[in-house]
Amino acid sequence: MTSPGPAPERPSLTPPSFPSALAQPAAAAASTIPAPAASPAPVPVPAAPRRGRTAPLWLFGIMVFVLVGVVSYFLDALGAAASIAGMLLALLPLAAVLFAVRLADRWEPEPRGLVALALAWGAVVAVAGALLVDLVLSVVLAATPDDVREVFTAVVQAPVVEEVMKGLGVYVVFLVGRRTFDGPLDGVVYGALVGAGFAFTENIQYFALSILTGGVEQATATFFVRGILSPFAHVMFTAVTGFALGLAARRGLHGAQAFGAWLLGLLGAILLHAIWNGSTLFGDFFVLYLVLQMPLFVLFVLGVVALRREEERLTRERLGEYAAAGWFTPQEVDMLATRKGRRAALGWAATLRGDRTPIMEGFIADATALAVARQRATTGRDPHAAEEERALLARTAAARSALFAL
Repeated sequence: MTSPGPAPERPSLTPPSFPSALAQPAAAAASTIPAPAASPAPVPVPAAPRRGRTAPLWLFGIMVFVLVGVVSYFLDALGAAASIAGMLLALLPLAAVLFAVRLADRWEPEPRGLVALALAWGAVVAVAGALLVDLVLSVVLAATPDDVREVFTAVVQAPVVEEVMKGLGVYVVFLVGRRTFDGPLDGVVYGALVGAGFAFTENIQYFALSILTGGVEQATATFFVRGILSPFAHVMFTAVTGFALGLAARRGLHGAQAFGAWLLGLLGAILLHAIWNGSTLFGDFFVLYLVLQMPLFVLFVLGVVALRREEERLTRERLGEYAAAGWFTPQEVDMLATRKGRRAALGWAATLRGDRTPIMEGFIADATALAVARQRATTGRDPHAAEEERALLARTAAARSALFAL
């Protein structure tokens, strides 16, 4: 009887034209990764746990109730025609901002429910809270001289009230989405979404008032300043709060433990907001815009790019640990953890019988989620990480089998 030969080499999903992998970073395993089964079955595939990844329905119920109040206020104060015209104009900068946020969030997209929660909080709850506080302060400060009240409102009241209301929304997402709020980039994305929602509703008010008081000419000037020059202003302010919470999440903090980080980020957001508003009152706005606001925006974009690269690095590092345990080949890690590799993989999958691009997309998404779950496990902030890890390992194994199926 002849002895069996060496075990066949594990097949790789790397496209034939894809270059060989670079040296992988040293693994720093938080726990032992089990070896894969010799022939993983493609079915059944367990779903990843949803706890801590979805927004509770009762929150949306509250926001619908608040929305009715906000809409009623706009219709009463501005009228239906001006409100609708303002909303149509406000949709243009909102679309640009959401496109930019989508680009920043492409590597490991956030759950749609939490994206909707962040956007709706900014557009509805934060606006309603700011309007209520403004109403109370307008009564309290009624006897204050107009010039003093104008400066106080722009440089103190608006930055503090608006950033607190928006920052609360980011904190709510941090609490309910504790298993998807994983790091600084996630915080920037959620903060940007809250800020985008707030700017959308605020723009409706500004554009509608411009139409009512100055017609097309004033509305055009207002749109130029708010829709073209500064569509990312609120986005940048609240992203600072989200960034601080993301750092707390990366350190393994959760719940009330992250309150100090939230407060620190909130102070940064208030400061940026106050500087922005102050530039409209003191000095030449357009000069300050060029020498101060534009450099801040460039730094913001560069910061997002740096955070994206850090996410890619962590994906490579964590998937490298699974490769060491036999779940992936080193070439697959390089494919899954680089933008170039992902593009090549999707192109290769499209050439397979029946066009298996959707299967490859699922494989990439699940492998990325697996790396993120592994990262949460290393921080100790997710007690359900092992459960999600098992589900995602089964899903990636099933996707691999489906890609190689005859």
